[in-house]
Parts: sequence; C-alpha cells; structure tokens
Amino acid sequence: MTKSKKLPDWDLSEYYKGIDDEQIDKDLKLYAQKAKKFAKDYRGKVAKLSADEFLKSLKDLEKLSVLAEKLSGFAYLNMVTQMQNTKASALYQRISESLTEAAKDLLFFSLEYNALSDAQVTSLLADKRISFYQPYLKRVRKFKPYELKEDIEKTLLEKDITSGSAWVRYYEEFMARLTYEVDGKKYNDAEISKLSLSKDAKLREKAGKEINRVSKENSFTVSYIYNMIIKDKAVEDEKRGFKTPMSARNLAEEVSDKTVDVLAETVRDNYKDIAWRFYKIKAKLLGVKKIKYWDRNAPLPFESDKTYSWDETVKIVLDAYKSFSPKLYDVAKEFFSHNWIDVAPKTGKRSGAFCSGPLVTEHPFLLLNFVGKRNDVLTLAHELGHGCHHQLRRKNGILNETTRMTTEEVASVFGEMLVFQSMLNNAKDKKEKISLLAMKVNDMINTAIRQIAFHFFETRAHAERKSGELSAERLNEIWLEEMKASLGPSVEVDNNSAAIWEQVGHFFFLPFYVYAYSFADCVVNSLYWLKLSGKVKNFEDKYLKLLSQTAIGDYKEIFKPFGLNPEKREFWQGGLNLIKYYLVQLEELCKGGNF
Repeated sequence: MTKSKKLPDWDLSEYYKGIDDEQIDKDLKLYAQKAKKFAKDYRGKVAKLSADEFLKSLKDLEKLSVLAEKLSGFAYLNMVTQMQNTKASALYQRISESLTEAAKDLLFFSLEYNALSDAQVTSLLADKRISFYQPYLKRVRKFKPYELKEDIEKTLLEKDITSGSAWVRYYEEFMARLTYEVDGKKYNDAEISKLSLSKDAKLREKAGKEINRVSKENSFTVSYIYNMIIKDKAVEDEKRGFKTPMSARNLAEEVSDKTVDVLAETVRDNYKDIAWRFYKIKAKLLGVKKIKYWDRNAPLPFESDKTYSWDETVKIVLDAYKSFSPKLYDVAKEFFSHNWIDVAPKTGKRSGAFCSGPLVTEHPFLLLNFVGKRNDVLTLAHELGHGCHHQLRRKNGILNETTRMTTEEVASVFGEMLVFQSMLNNAKDKKEKISLLAMKVNDMINTAIRQIAFHFFETRAHAERKSGELSAERLNEIWLEEMKASLGPSVEVDNNSAAIWEQVGHFFFLPFYVYAYSFADCVVNSLYWLKLSGKVKNFEDKYLKLLSQTAIGDYKEIFKPFGLNPEKREFWQGGLNLIKYYLVQLEELCKGGNF
C-alpha cells in the first residue's frame, strides 16, 4: 500500500464530465424520447404481447432504467459533496423534475401487467428468457392491490417533486447549511459529531449542548418539514389502502407488518438486560453515577488515543476481509485502485457515510467523513461491506435489483464484525480488550436497540399526526420518552437532548427505514454466531451466495442454508444473544475494577 499524500476523492467523470457537460441535456432529451416511444409501442397492448414482444418490452424498460439511474445518480453524488453549491442543487432538481415528467409515460406498463390474469402471467414466465425477470415481475405483482388508476398515478408522481421529495431536499440542504460553534471555533454537522468521541468530557458536553441548542433554534422549521413529510405520506397511504404508516415500507422490504412488530417487541423486551445493563457498566468505567446523553459513545478514560492514517485504515480493513474470505478480499481491494471513494470531511459535504450504486451493473461509490478515529476504521469496514455487496449482485439485472433495507445492512454490519474481531484478537492487554468490547457492545446497542427506539418514536409520531400537526415540544416529549425507556436509569436523558431527533435523517428521507438496522444486526449476529461455532459447512461460500441473492430471493429461502427462520421470535432473540455474549465478556474483565 503506497503512502497517500491526499485523501482520495471520487471521480464521477465516467458518468458525466461535470455540471456543465452537454451530454446531460442530450441524455435527458433522449430519455424523454425513449419513454414516449415505449408508450407508443406498448400502451394498451401488454395483454396481447407474445413472449418475444414481452421480452423486448422488458429489455426496452431496462435500457430506460439505466439511462435514468445514470442521470439521477450523477446529480445526487455530485450534489452531496457540495451542498452549498446552488448550481449543483439546481442540477439535481432539474434532473429530478425532467425524469419525473418523462416517467409518467411508463406508468401504464405495471398497471397493464397487473391487469393480466394469473394464467397469462404463468404462461409468460414459462419462457426461460422472461423468467430471468421473475424477481422484478413478482415485485410488481405484489403492489397490485395498492395501485390506483393511471391518471391518479401520474398526478402523484408529478406532485411528488413539489411535495414529499421537495421537503426531503429542503431538509437535507437546510441541515447541511447549519453551523455549530464550540470555544469560538465553527463546525459543520459532520465535524461537530466527531467531538462526541473526544476524551475531553467538557468538550463532549459543549458539543452535545451545542447540537441540541442549534436543533432547538431551528425546531420550528424542522418540525414543520417533518409534519409535511408525514402528512404527504399519509395522504398517499390512505389513497392506496395501506393499513399502517409502515405497511408500504414493509411491502417494499417483502416482510409482513407482523414480522416487524415481533422484531420490535423482542428488542424492547431486551432493553433492560442489554442496554440498561451496559450503560450501568459504562458509567462505572467513566467514573460517574449517570452518563450524560452525549457521553453514550464516549471513549473510556484509559482508551488509547491512537489515530489511524488512511493507509493504516485500509490495511486493517482489507486484512480482516482477507482472513475471512480471499474471494471477498479480491472484491474489496478494487475500491482502492480507483477513485470510487470520497474520504475527507469538507464544508458543504453531507455528514455521515454511505454507499451508492446508481447503476446496478457498474461499481458503486462510497462517501466517508474520515478523521482517523477508531470508529472511522469500522465505518470504512461498514461501507466497504455495502460496496462488496453491490459488486456481488451486478449480474442480477437493473430491473430485478431493489434495495431491501432489511438485508441491505447485512454485508456492512458483517464487515464491521470482521474488523472488530480482528482488533479484539490482536489486543495487547486487558485495558485494550475492555475498550474494544465496550466500543462494540455500544455500537451493537446503537444498531440493534437504539434504532428500535427510533422506530417507536417514528410510529408514535405518524400515529399522532393523524389528529393534526405535532408541535416541536410534543415531538421532543415523544423522543425523550422513547430514549429514557431504551437507555435506562444510568443515562441522563433530559431537555439537553430533547431536540436531537431532528438529526436523524432517516425519519425524513426514508420513513420506517430505521428498523432495518436492527433487523440486519440480528441477522448478522445470528450468522456470525454460526461462523464462530463452525456449525455450517462451507460458510464462506454460502455467505457470499446469500449476498448475491438478498434483493432477488425469498427470505426463507436465502437463510435456509444456515438453518435460520426470520419469522420466528427465537431468530431475533438469537441475534440479541450475541450482544449478551460480548457483554458477559466485558463484565468478566471489569470485575474488581483492576484495569
């Protein structure tokens, strides 16, 4: 690994050369023309198409999807690293509006396909060439009971650009423009969140209070945005006939409302025996009676101050991947031979981290905000897991592939587990082991437990919104109630953290996404436990096959080789038991307090 002089930026020129690339307008025009031609060729004719003609219609739709994803993918990726650049934001909006307008010509296809009888569908799928698209066609069929007339579908699609999607864009741009000040120094949201990982308790407190202060200062605006997003969703849900606010998300995930309820209830039943128990230990390790809200992720007093260079981070992650699977390593290492990762934090760049693969058949891009903390090492492991997951699915086809959030986090969380276990195995002394175990249990609680607390906040907010707008004060109350219930008596949850819910972007741009983290964490924990136990033969190959099928396979079928059934309460409890396994190790190491 060569020494990096500058942290890598991604290069989007394989899509377009830049904001002013003339090809963008040419492709927008081409997409609109092809969409109109598609409508001319197939509208009112789907029921009469031969197998050859139906296959051609799918291939034509595939080409349209590739062009649309290229345009929208570039616009979004270009914008998120420069969200204060009005030209970048304007391009994103213009492309979104143009694609939405043109896509109205395509709405008829799924409606006409769903009008076919079961016998007609069976006859078409008997053709092996068409059966390749079965995951896509099956997914279209599932939405049949919730579809509306074509003119209404067109109106909803057209209005989304000035309603739901518009509010989401406003939220993201508004939050990206906020500034925070600690000790006379200004921070963006990505930078100030890193201060919560400082060893300096006073600095953590200043940062925590500043985040809450800025959130409260903007509560009217953010609460209004959230109310509009919830109401916009509720209107469409009611028109379509969804029973609960999360039913649409669950249908897209191909899980039942009952399955999600069982997951959430099982996790809630474990609050005391996992989260409460852990924070009691952490309070002792921090030398306090109660942990301040912003100290939940604080490093331990004796924790190493070690920072990691980008090159060290890459080596740690790749070595851990390689020790598990040389095949996975070969996929992972390619990300560092190209400009596929945007690494450093910068003004106007979106906070957090993500992996985005606009084109299913091509590689994805990773966004980080790397500052060299140990958590940044695990973040790279997480996002690289997403990236490898994408690469293993490239042959599935753009129509077949879909983002099922419940399994989308499996590869990422599993990647984190690999790196964590590698760090734990290489720990040099008792203090380092305690630090690592405390960090991991903390992270697992954030993923499996806290996200379910978020889920209950979200379900309550959507339920209460049916009776009218929710004030910022009421949203703060719901937030504090759910945080207190999940974190327990050893964490101080008060007015100094009341407005922090505004920072949870998923509430805004992907309603009811949050439970997917807990879903995936329990899946990964169950899988990792099987790996540790050695009970599954050829685990590596079965795991890689599972990743290749997460978007196209039935849940029961893809987990069957591991003997797992996500419809059973025992499945979720089994995943949570791995957290307890690490918690017991931590408790044993902390006995006597001699560390």
